[in-house]
Amino acid sequence: MAGHEAADPTLGSGGGALGAIDRAVHHIEKLTSLLSGFGIFALMIIGVAQVLLRKFLNLPIYGYIDIVEIMMSFLVFMGLAFTERQGGHIRMEVFVSLLPKRALWLFETLSVLVALFVVGVLTYYTGTHAWRSWSLGDSTMDAQIVLWPSKLVVCLSLGLLFVRLLIELWGYLRLIVAPEATPYGVPVLIDVEEQARRDAAAAEGIAIDEPKGGR
Repeated sequence: MAGHEAADPTLGSGGGALGAIDRAVHHIEKLTSLLSGFGIFALMIIGVAQVLLRKFLNLPIYGYIDIVEIMMSFLVFMGLAFTERQGGHIRMEVFVSLLPKRALWLFETLSVLVALFVVGVLTYYTGTHAWRSWSLGDSTMDAQIVLWPSKLVVCLSLGLLFVRLLIELWGYLRLIVAPEATPYGVPVLIDVEEQARRDAAAAEGIAIDEPKGGR
């Protein structure tokens, strides 16, 4: 089912080494995204418990604010790479959507190179920040919960995003050489009309064909 494969690369096949690496990394991305989702659910449960305990028993959860602060790094950063692979980050496509395929892939490559630089710098400095936090025994102000695990999660999540961007760079360079080739390792971006068609087909359990060229 090509439409489902586009949404989830692990359901597809082909693409040689690029496709195999893309699928392997996406398994990790799906796991981190799932953990982030469970974290959101757990935070909701803790929030409800905090309200009920404070309201009816006057027993608020000790360190609730600290727990929320720490969990934010898990909830926000662990889904970055998954969202990038799905093409879910905010994009401005008014200009690039009008370009021919080779020029389009060139612009995508340039944007990935910029993102690699930014994410690489952030990964390095968040890693050193996590190491410093561990070395100093840094903890929260109220409940004295150690902070280095949450800071390490930020570094690892950015590192996974860096790997995803490297795969995208490989995929876009391949498409610059062969613009009409089937995209692998890059998010397949579609317009609103195509998205609506896919949503309707998915609701009805109908397989849909993937447009060639990724657009």
